[in-house]
Amino acid sequence: MIVRDFNELKTTDRAVSDARWTSTRMLLADDGMGFSFHITELEAGSEHTFHYKHHFESVYCMAGAGSITDLATGETHQIKPGVMYALNLNDKHTLRATEKLVMACCFNPPVTGTEVHREDGSYAPAETA
Repeated sequence: MIVRDFNELKTTDRAVSDARWTSTRMLLADDGMGFSFHITELEAGSEHTFHYKHHFESVYCMAGAGSITDLATGETHQIKPGVMYALNLNDKHTLRATEKLVMACCFNPPVTGTEVHREDGSYAPAETA
């Protein structure tokens, strides 16, 4: 059984920050679960374009408000507590935080813990991360 406390992890090297977001990695590849689990906080007023070419991600909004735009279709969805989205087609998207967003995120394949977004908005493939 794995038990971890977010409040303890957010002051360790499991809290990775980049460009107005912080991701506290609660489960990582070396935990052997087949996915990674993160609590990600995005600053109010921030905008992020991501394209996880090598990972699938599902995200559940726990607090805050914002929107997500699918860059292939132009469709925009509002994000608020209780809303989940899944990037099941490696969807390139723009996430906007009108209020501080607190999100629970799962990645498959799992991340190793040190990834930050590359210039194209992706993480490196797991084998070269």
